[in-house]
Amino acid sequence: MPVQRIILTDTDSGEVLKTGRVDASSGVALSGAADWSISKRTLSGGPSDGVDVVDLNNGELSMSILPTRGMGLWQGSYHGIPIGWNSPVARPVHPSLVNLEARGGLGWLGGFNELMCRCGLSFNGPPGIDRVVDENGNATESELTLHGKVANIPAHHVSVEISDEGPGTLSVTGVVEETMMFAPALRLTSTVSTEAGSNGITVKDVVTNIGGQPAELQMLYHTNIGRPFLGEGSKFVAPVAEVAPRDAHSAKGLDSFDQYGGPVAGLPEEAFFFELISDWKEQTQVLLKNAEGDRGLSMSFSTKQLPCFTLWKNTQAEADGYVTGLEPGTNLPNLKTFERERGRVITLAPGESYETSFELRVHDTPEGIAQTEKQIRALQTSHPQRHETPIDRFSPS
Repeated sequence: MPVQRIILTDTDSGEVLKTGRVDASSGVALSGAADWSISKRTLSGGPSDGVDVVDLNNGELSMSILPTRGMGLWQGSYHGIPIGWNSPVARPVHPSLVNLEARGGLGWLGGFNELMCRCGLSFNGPPGIDRVVDENGNATESELTLHGKVANIPAHHVSVEISDEGPGTLSVTGVVEETMMFAPALRLTSTVSTEAGSNGITVKDVVTNIGGQPAELQMLYHTNIGRPFLGEGSKFVAPVAEVAPRDAHSAKGLDSFDQYGGPVAGLPEEAFFFELISDWKEQTQVLLKNAEGDRGLSMSFSTKQLPCFTLWKNTQAEADGYVTGLEPGTNLPNLKTFERERGRVITLAPGESYETSFELRVHDTPEGIAQTEKQIRALQTSHPQRHETPIDRFSPS
């Protein structure tokens, strides 16, 4: 049970804490760490003006959360090791300054700089026209923008909780609503939590249809990693059942999909779609490790909740955003029409909810990385099936 709960923002009651900090001096002792803290600040000036940041520090690992940007994870640090990437968009951008329809529906990229940003909730994938045909044969078309809306919607309720059970747990919960008249009404309740003194952080999301009609849901966690985990000789490790390139260009890199080169100016992005192997609890794990094997970041999640996985490789020049994406999702990031036709779009009845969660862990010793890789290798109970070219089940021809 929480021993302390603090409301940072509640639009309905008008309660807003502009700045604040809670730590061990507040009277709550956590056995896992002596110097934990949770603090809130608001950025000022430039495109970041008005963006709220909640800094979660468990004594070893810190993570900055952006309630103003859909509860995304901005950046973090573990034992002095930075977690995130260097985007050309150098600072968080207030959603009011992001025009999702700009550049032919690619405007989402104007605010893209987080370690983790969600793609959803009603749709994700590339911009384009979604076409839905009802049971009477009537077609409805709607124009979709890149990766959906939720990453650019501020949370209207944000609270923090501290529990002293076990080593102690610190958590931040935010509520974001993606709603529109005569459109789906979805509520995201997201909780970011960490055990005091640990090397990991957990994100648990519950999406609820708060409307009176069935509503479609798509969710993808665009988790973006740069140096020091990414570099020449870095490697992606995963228990692969099946992998296929997203497109013809990515097919050229299939033989080295799990390996990384250094930054190359103008190099086009590559993407690979996966079906991963899980254990008897339907849990799986992936790892990105550097060439030296002493820096790694792992991601664990349920293949029942998040059955699809995308590896995004964007190894262009440092100044243009040298980054890779580990992206579990309810679907693959194709146009929604394509995903619906392949049965990968979730429909929620009024009042129904869908829950997802994942865990990120940072590893800074060869022993820790070797142990994580051993766990992943143990899941690889069959030879992976590799498709040399894009397949219709995963991506459009």
